Amino acid sequence: MEQRSILQPGTRRDAALTLATIRERLSQHRPGRRRAPPGPAAETLPLAPRGDHDLNPDMLPPAPLVPAAVLVPLVARDGAMTVLLTRRTATMTSHGGQVSFPGGRIDPEDADAVAAALREAEEEIGLAPRHVVPLGRLDTYVTRTGYEVAPVVGLVTPPFDLVMNPAEVAAIFEVPLAFFLDPANHRLGSRVYEGVLRYFYEMPWGEHYIWGATAGMLVNLAEVLGESE
Repeated sequence: MEQRSILQPGTRRDAALTLATIRERLSQHRPGRRRAPPGPAAETLPLAPRGDHDLNPDMLPPAPLVPAAVLVPLVARDGAMTVLLTRRTATMTSHGGQVSFPGGRIDPEDADAVAAALREAEEEIGLAPRHVVPLGRLDTYVTRTGYEVAPVVGLVTPPFDLVMNPAEVAAIFEVPLAFFLDPANHRLGSRVYEGVLRYFYEMPWGEHYIWGATAGMLVNLAEVLGESE
């Protein structure tokens, strides 16, 4: 499997972002305006939702797309922000064993993507909505499996209790936000899938292999938090 580092122009390495700055940059972010995927172009382009097709132009998702939402939890730990992630159980029929954010389909009963993300987080890891303050949205992410995912960034302030749903979650862990803000950790991996060489973002952290859609959303988070004021 090929691995190489991607240094994205304009992404700042600031690991000491204040909460006020994070709030401001998320509030100013307008989903749909983003940098071009890795390559000779470095300008900001008005593109359709990002997704697996960014690195694999021929990987078009099936239609119609299924609306979904995930919670991107930023945890305030003693002045150092972390990102909370989960590892799905190996028995899950979809993305079993993979690292992901809490989330799932947007149900008809959900008022919006925020409501869906909060509901799913409570169902999967027992994170009560009262512990989460929504801060903003990242770009919609389209997966090759046909999901149109709305990533909702939320601030989580300790103390809080978590209870894993054993049918869906095998592990819960946190990674320093600074790790994801450093573009040196935005690696490009590749492997042959169904006879075709496919590319994807990957961000290994200890025993946890973060890749694919989750890594793509984290690249987006780093871009948003690194945007100029």
